[in-house]
Amino acid sequence: MLHYLVDYAQREGIIQRPGLQSKPIKWLLVFSSNGEFRQVYDLSGGQKKSKGRDFPSVPQAPANWLLAGGRSHFLVESLATIADWPDKPEQAENIAAKHDFFVNFLRQAGTAQPPASPVPELVPIADALEDASTLEAIRAELVKHKAEPTDAGTVALETGGAPRIFAEETCWHDWWFQYLGQIGSTSDQSSGSRPKRSAPKGTMLDLLTGDPVTPHKTHPKINGLADIGGLSTGDVLAGFDKDAFTSYGLEQGENAAMSEENTTIYTTAFKHLIAHRCRKIASPKQGTGVKVGYWYSGIVPEDLDPTLDIFEAQEPSLMEIKQAETRAAKALHAIQSGEHPELETYRYYAITLSANSGRVIVRDWMEGSFEELVDNVNAWFNDLAIIARDGQSIITSFKFMDVLGATVRDLSEVQAPAAAALWRCALKRMPIPYEIMAQTLQRVHIDIVQDETPRHSRFGLLKAFTIRSERVPAMTAELNPNETHPAYLCGRIMALLGSIQREALGDVGAGVIQRYYAAASATPALVLGRLIRTAQIAHLPKIQHEGLRYWFENQLAELWSKMSSAPPRTLTLEEQTLFAMGYYHQLATRLKKDDAQSKNAAQNATQTA
Repeated sequence: MLHYLVDYAQREGIIQRPGLQSKPIKWLLVFSSNGEFRQVYDLSGGQKKSKGRDFPSVPQAPANWLLAGGRSHFLVESLATIADWPDKPEQAENIAAKHDFFVNFLRQAGTAQPPASPVPELVPIADALEDASTLEAIRAELVKHKAEPTDAGTVALETGGAPRIFAEETCWHDWWFQYLGQIGSTSDQSSGSRPKRSAPKGTMLDLLTGDPVTPHKTHPKINGLADIGGLSTGDVLAGFDKDAFTSYGLEQGENAAMSEENTTIYTTAFKHLIAHRCRKIASPKQGTGVKVGYWYSGIVPEDLDPTLDIFEAQEPSLMEIKQAETRAAKALHAIQSGEHPELETYRYYAITLSANSGRVIVRDWMEGSFEELVDNVNAWFNDLAIIARDGQSIITSFKFMDVLGATVRDLSEVQAPAAAALWRCALKRMPIPYEIMAQTLQRVHIDIVQDETPRHSRFGLLKAFTIRSERVPAMTAELNPNETHPAYLCGRIMALLGSIQREALGDVGAGVIQRYYAAASATPALVLGRLIRTAQIAHLPKIQHEGLRYWFENQLAELWSKMSSAPPRTLTLEEQTLFAMGYYHQLATRLKKDDAQSKNAAQNATQTA
């Protein structure tokens, strides 16, 4: 997995030298060349949820070095640190210390000595940030622009045109890497480093390259998982802060030997992947959320990316049904026709992530050929395809979040294991897990009993379960008149009994469906016989239109005759799925025509009988 992440980083051109990182910056504090504060500039363009503009190579101080307290990053920091602007009173002392450290950083870079090149423009800015009245003016402007102390900011120089942003330049690189070298080579507390632990006795083989290296003691943190259980400060994929995480007397990073350069490469790839190629698919109120990320071994045009079908599918209108074509279908045609022969050689990689207590959790890892992915995504939509509840069309497109939502009352109830399992089903053409089927079936029961509008995604997911299960007959998208499974026929009879009651009595509130569906779907032998007798005695005679009454009687007789024996005494959960499908198919077929058309058809049937 890490090797493919390194390939991804190389292809995206995001490999960073240790000591640099990609980071969004929201605010610029602009100064004149003599250090006079000019303005605050919002790099987010006024978008409230934006973290600002991404800068690919800003300074990154070692995490363990920062833990000593009172230290800051160079050049890019929180507004609280830059402007000595604590968010809470109890933070004032620590923020003041970090502010002084930040200012001293600027001054050191501005007065650097050979072999490093100085950046003298930073000295007047450092002087300004030590002036109380200037700091007061900066804080007033930040409040005016509704900035937050926790927002990321940096300093810039007024030029007459666009501000000169030091964070996107390389003029400070020589001094910065020299400074990082001093941190790693001395144990002097005054120079800003922590006492070194005992050095490794020897070199070890790098997990990524296999080359002999001196293991980097701590792996960098990975940001972007705070919304699914991670920490805002970042989480580690490989961490060894507990005795249980070590073995054979090894310390810290020796347990996962990797050079500092390689730890930076794989964490940079992770951060880029999370920011640009990941989607959140579960974020429960209680528990850990889930993000899924995917990429390819080559460049796939967006209009041929089959995975986007899963996330961005939309139900087309009736006029668009015949013209609708998924990206997966286009990609398959492009491969078979030779229009894009390179796609046949591509591979896909998919990762499922969570985070908990500062650690990254890799829940799943999948890989395979691009053509396999295309086939599986096509199968996913084919298996979910279901007749619309009004009987007018076949619904073939479902967003993944709609399918996930089919299993629960509210999306916030989707748990991480279920989300990860369903994602694997979509990409690997796996059977729908029994537990997911049971949850979906329960929601279908509740919808029917409460007379809620049937949700296409719920019945589509039940249909996919039957197709991918070997224990029950596979269902078609719409009513199958040749299906003779007793559970399916019982469901059709139940839907027909509900239609008979509505035609005879109109809206009676809690009718036979609301009162008896749950019992009939579990124990049809105890319920259906009595309901049929009630329909024959109390409901059918009240249908005024003779042709329609005749049609209903024929339908009941036909369905009953298709069963080789009496209705089953009990139905398993799998068979209850067939019952629900029979009920929905019969209901959707019944609604294909409006009442007038149904009566005309029934009248014609009477005349030809």
